[in-house]
Amino acid sequence: MRIAVTGGSGKLGRAVVAGLRERGDEVVNLDAAAERPGIRIDLTDYGQTVEAFTGIDDRYDRIDAVVHLAAIPAPGITGNAATFENNIVATYNVFAAARAAGITNVVWASSETLLGIPFDTPPPYIPLDEAYPARPESRYALAKHLEETMAAQFCRWNPALKMIGLRFSNVMDPADYAEFPSFDADPRARKWNLWGYIDGRDGAQAVRRALDHDGTGVEIFIIANADTVMSRSSASLAAEVYPGVEVTRELGEHETLLSIDKARRILGYEPEHSWRHHV
Repeated sequence: MRIAVTGGSGKLGRAVVAGLRERGDEVVNLDAAAERPGIRIDLTDYGQTVEAFTGIDDRYDRIDAVVHLAAIPAPGITGNAATFENNIVATYNVFAAARAAGITNVVWASSETLLGIPFDTPPPYIPLDEAYPARPESRYALAKHLEETMAAQFCRWNPALKMIGLRFSNVMDPADYAEFPSFDADPRARKWNLWGYIDGRDGAQAVRRALDHDGTGVEIFIIANADTVMSRSSASLAAEVYPGVEVTRELGEHETLLSIDKARRILGYEPEHSWRHHV
């Protein structure tokens, strides 16, 4: 396939682009900071976005699928209104331009923040899954919530459309793993996302599996690694930090508290990397 990856110059984007190219896909990196052979596109401009999906001179004449990763990647990087406006407008433009271009295979980065991060209000149960309503606690998360709602309406308008939102956990590269043992000193320092993370290479695997998934309509998946960032057991972390929260099943020693059961069952996703292999 020829796949447009927005934000392909970012931390997760680089892993996604590399993984797609490795398996033989042609990838067009659309990023405001792209260097050649990528293409610099302002996704908050609808005209530029449509043009990027329908062809640019002699570079290409069509796009088969879209992976939308471009965004201000977290709350607090800029002002709340600027974060919300940039992310929601860019995502609307990507969804609408894909529709205009006849593209029916769209995968985009939703966010673990919709689970209730930073969990100042305790989670409803552990491990968390996709079953309970979104709990956005920041303008960044609010935009992500509206993106998921918007995707459902685009799919209602076009029953042939497949849109998969991946609620990625905190993206990590192998170079980040040297810091992980320090997290054990204070279990509350990483409680904000229930001690979760996603290795960029496993995030890229999830994208490939979502692109290949045979289905229509909107689907949402939590994408995390199979373990936590901690050396301590998952059960002891839950008991100490969230003693009043129901644990719905017996937990594995270091099992993620951000359930990836749905992604495993439907996409065939299975993390292949762990920080424990690097430290």
